[in-house]
Amino acid sequence: MGERVRAEAAAALGRWTEPEEVYASGRALRDAVGHQAHRKALLAVDRPSIPDYVRASNEGRLEELVPLRIGRMIASPFSFFRGSAGLMAGDLAVSPRSGVDVQLCGDAHAANFGLYGTPEGQIVMDVNDFDETLPGPWEWDLKRLATSLVLAGREGGVSEKGCRDAAEDAVRAYRGALRHMAELPFLESWSALGDESVLSKAKASDLTDEFSKAAQKARKNTSARVAAKWTRKEGEHWRFIADPPVLTRIDQRTADQVVAALPSYVDTLRESRRNLIMRYGVSDVAFRVVGTGSVGLRNYLVLLHGNGDEALILQVKEARPSALEPFLDVPPSKHQGKRIVHGARLVQAESDILLGWTSIEGRDYIVRQFRNRKGEIDATTLKRDDLDDYGRFAGALLARAHTRSVDPRLLAGYCDADGEDLDEAFAKYALDYADQTESDHADLVAEVKAGRLPALIEED
Repeated sequence: MGERVRAEAAAALGRWTEPEEVYASGRALRDAVGHQAHRKALLAVDRPSIPDYVRASNEGRLEELVPLRIGRMIASPFSFFRGSAGLMAGDLAVSPRSGVDVQLCGDAHAANFGLYGTPEGQIVMDVNDFDETLPGPWEWDLKRLATSLVLAGREGGVSEKGCRDAAEDAVRAYRGALRHMAELPFLESWSALGDESVLSKAKASDLTDEFSKAAQKARKNTSARVAAKWTRKEGEHWRFIADPPVLTRIDQRTADQVVAALPSYVDTLRESRRNLIMRYGVSDVAFRVVGTGSVGLRNYLVLLHGNGDEALILQVKEARPSALEPFLDVPPSKHQGKRIVHGARLVQAESDILLGWTSIEGRDYIVRQFRNRKGEIDATTLKRDDLDDYGRFAGALLARAHTRSVDPRLLAGYCDADGEDLDEAFAKYALDYADQTESDHADLVAEVKAGRLPALIEED
């Protein structure tokens, strides 16, 4: 009887495997696809022209905001890169694959690592954008991160060697974090946080001041502060203050539809959190432009009030199919908001306790806290040594994120031996793809100057 019970438990939980056996599986994959296979930045044979790509990526967006999106994309090659995840995914799809899939961030560039608050009030840093999340090759995220560091460094005036070093160090830190996570008990590796202690482990202690400054600002970045600046009382009701084109009023019909979608959102939360959110009442709804790649998507802010003067602001953001989906062998998602939320919950060590999803007029949305002690370290403003440290920090965080969906010992087995070859290969890829991105950006600028694409340039 006891043997049968143990056998059933083993089948339910999975087969226990000797650590060396898992490492060996990773090494076997490396024998099939070596580190140097990642060196070349290949381009898709059917790669669209930049004007065609931008026009296609604008389909379904609010037409009046398309010029603003293009205006943000032409600001710099790094800005263009932020808005073109699908273009790079098409190129990555023709690159060699290691054979290890993870839950991808999908858009792991340097600006998509941010600070936010845990439910306990701790400030951590992690991947913070999952619009493109899907299962896919781990190297896609790491190549996108390495390339973004080169572009951010170039924008900030860092030397070419400094940009290369930042890209290499991000990969080196990724490998080091994998090695560390592979040696930890599973429970410890699963709950590892991206707090300030990670800086020393990733040998990024020079970034401590930048992290501390960003964390200090993040602690003040709350719904209460936003409500104090962006809302006012009109009679018995609190309302958002319009600030076009970024924050605008919406018609009553649209506001009613957003509010009507909230009960289905509440159903996607864990039971205890449903009890929490139901204590609030809705005061107002407004439209807000957000991001670079997300400009033109429907994005609403919902002002709620709780205990006395307590304010809570939720973001209701349109969720479209991942730009990576055409290039990965995955079934179409039934609900894009659910796809994003499940990806975030799997990858982040601590996700927003009010993160959920809903639908409005046949479109999918995610719902989350708009300001949850969020902050950032702007990689384009970092000097060479700090960019290097930022690369190490982000690389380590990305490795931790990936190990939530794959055994770290498997990835460590692939990445470890002669690891410097992997660092150099990814850095070479990053430099070459950054060159390609600069060329793509120049093509977009030329289209705008020729009047063939509209662009709205925002004032500083």
